[in-house]
Amino acid sequence: MLVGVCDFPGSYAFPPAGYGGIERWLWAVAVGARAAGADVHLLGPGWLTDLENDWVRKPVRLEDITTGTLAERELRSTGYDLLVVGHEYPSLPAWTRTLAALDCDVATFQHSPIFQHADTAFDGKRSRLYCYSPEMIERYAAHQPIPELAVHLGLHEEEPPAVPGADLVWLGRIDEEKAPHIAVRAAQLLGRRVRVVGPVFNADYVRRYDRLFSADHVEWVGELGGAAKTAAIRDASVFVYTYARTYVEAGAAVFGESLRAGTPMAALTWREGTCAEAALCERTGAITVADPGADDETAARQLARAIERAATLDHQQVQEIGQHRFDPVRHFRALATGSA
Repeated sequence: MLVGVCDFPGSYAFPPAGYGGIERWLWAVAVGARAAGADVHLLGPGWLTDLENDWVRKPVRLEDITTGTLAERELRSTGYDLLVVGHEYPSLPAWTRTLAALDCDVATFQHSPIFQHADTAFDGKRSRLYCYSPEMIERYAAHQPIPELAVHLGLHEEEPPAVPGADLVWLGRIDEEKAPHIAVRAAQLLGRRVRVVGPVFNADYVRRYDRLFSADHVEWVGELGGAAKTAAIRDASVFVYTYARTYVEAGAAVFGESLRAGTPMAALTWREGTCAEAALCERTGAITVADPGADDETAARQLARAIERAATLDHQQVQEIGQHRFDPVRHFRALATGSA
């Protein structure tokens, strides 16, 4: 099987060393495809040039190819069986025009809860859309989505054997949509230290909760990548997951990252059918569903109880389950066959 994994114009490298959701997913698919025995081409100029030592890298984007040109004939003669792309491409006319000449399958994962697809973007067979959670399946029901947990990988983020860990960790982009202040308050209620890992996306939000974020039990780590990022997750006793009441998590990387490292999760959600529910089970984490009408203090207290439950789980078992549930090979095979 010949698979093309396509980049797209963006601010992160392919693959990224730290943050970058779709970019990390595309890299995980490439790694999983090759491990499954497929031939893989990295398509597009965004892929790191040093990958050429070990990968077939072709710096071409389908939307830039003109119909009837030598470039189109060469691309068609390559004989791709499957293209894996960011979710925007199947609705981009210039891209789909070239795709039609290739006569191959296309698969993508919905990483945005608000992107609107063209009516003809997916047929559920040769062009397939995958979604993480029941609520995302419902949002994109018109496009015949297939349920599947996304796998994300970064450079040099291989997970060593799990350890019990200490303290708590919260990881992600630091802004109001992700609501890390609730995780910080929950840690404070428990008398636990918490490491906050990630880039600040909203400085006003951080200033608004300065009293919490500057408390003695909080360690600001900043954005990490590679082995340092994996270590920050692995060395924690519990990964604390939060988001804002109105935010919809489309394809969270952190569930796979935490479970593969062997760190159980305590997740605060505001409704049923979220990514947390799809990713976690009673052996890998604890979920609390808060009333969106409740205040942050009430939510933090619920989350604190979830942290206590998650802290009793076995890290080695969490890692065993996580390595299976978020296995790149398994994920690629699901994308390649259209199975759930």
